Amino acid sequence: MSRLRGGGDTLAAMESSEPQSLPARLTLISHAATLAVKRASFPLDEPVIGEEMQKVEAIDWTAPRAQQIYCGPEKRVQQTAGALGLDWTVASEIADVNYGIWSGKGIEEVHALDPIGLAAWLTDVEVAPHGGESFRQVVERIGNWMESQTGAGHTLAVTHPAVVRAAILYAMQAPPSSFWRLEIAPLSITDLRYNGRLWTVRSTGSPLYKT
Repeated sequence: MSRLRGGGDTLAAMESSEPQSLPARLTLISHAATLAVKRASFPLDEPVIGEEMQKVEAIDWTAPRAQQIYCGPEKRVQQTAGALGLDWTVASEIADVNYGIWSGKGIEEVHALDPIGLAAWLTDVEVAPHGGESFRQVVERIGNWMESQTGAGHTLAVTHPAVVRAAILYAMQAPPSSFWRLEIAPLSITDLRYNGRLWTVRSTGSPLYKT
């Protein structure tokens, strides 16, 4: 009898440890194009290009039902979310990469000022010669935010290509050195799911509209 009671206790413990809520879903939308995107510059808090805003406003897109909708604190993501008709809450956790003193400068300008630092930044995810964040720090920041969403149902977030890259790497448990191997286009959707133990990538790079 004691063995039977023990088995029952074990079964009860297993049942109580199972997730009690539906699997979490995370839908990430990368913001519309800015001049920094087109010029390969390190961004400031610049707005979306005028003609790109017109494209967003013309999209016949219906947002999926979500329990919460977030935006980073930057102007470009909030403009994109507003043009899509979303009602969002600002989340500083999904802000763009902090590029420190390189913010607002083009690649060529940075190369002229700090060629050694730029070369290191392009090859080593641990370094931050600009005084901001390293790519490893970005992946850790986004991973922490993703873990805070595991019991939140469906979360929709308008954010930055770098943030989407970091989220994919965290979900796949890929090394941060893979950061440059992902290309995230403006106005594309990435769909991540949480099964109670692990994040998985269901899709990425899906456009909001056909070009």
